[in-house]
Amino acid sequence: MAMILAAMACSGQADPPAAAPGTTVAAAGGSAASATTVAPALAVPSTTTTLQRRYGARMPQFTAVPPAEPMAPSTAGAAPMLASIETSQPVAFLTIDDGYVRHPEALQLLQEAGIPVSLFLVSGVVDDDPGFFADLQAAGATIQAHSIDHEILKGRSYDFQSHEICGSADRLGELFGARPTLFRAPGGAYDQTTLQAAADCGMKAVLFWREAVNDGVLQFQRSDQVVRPGDIILMHFRDSYVEDFLAAVNGIAASGLTPARLEDYLG
Repeated sequence: MAMILAAMACSGQADPPAAAPGTTVAAAGGSAASATTVAPALAVPSTTTTLQRRYGARMPQFTAVPPAEPMAPSTAGAAPMLASIETSQPVAFLTIDDGYVRHPEALQLLQEAGIPVSLFLVSGVVDDDPGFFADLQAAGATIQAHSIDHEILKGRSYDFQSHEICGSADRLGELFGARPTLFRAPGGAYDQTTLQAAADCGMKAVLFWREAVNDGVLQFQRSDQVVRPGDIILMHFRDSYVEDFLAAVNGIAASGLTPARLEDYLG
């Protein structure tokens, strides 16, 4: 199973489509041969006069996020690996990886959705254009770590892994004003050394995922093909960013959930 899941992860600028046991929920307005398209949700009424809305009925309307129920901090020496958060609340968590592609509509999408997201960024990739991601941060995104240069960590020495994790967190903290406290391993590939190095670098957890979005289709690991409370969803900064983002938020809405801030649930 670990090998199947790792195949879904990002692998640099030209990531292959993720494999999953089944696919459903195409982005509203998109298409996929084996996908079930969610009926468009009602348009979100504009609450400002400065934001011109582009997505209309393609962007679902969510209920208010309930007060967070933080998980108890891990007492183990190594950081825990989490693909979902233990909660009974009707929430899910959208995470976006890498930073290779800076889509011009990314900021508009986030502003119009009005939801929190967590960006797991490769520090060596975003270092040449931090302003793009600072704008997303100002719109409600949280910056987390995803290594210095997207090297696979599994099987590497402690010193190598520690350098990639600590170094990326340190640099992202310099760029965005807050040092990351969460880490996602490149390709989702990790071992016990990764978890130990992450803890030693100040990471509260190493994050995996339950669902992933590729080419405008939300893909599932479980046969019921539903986003469950506490699930972590993975997408990437890619050319298909708009369709991927809309597929993710419509999938969350179709499951009766609301996007919440991942960091609020990891005490």
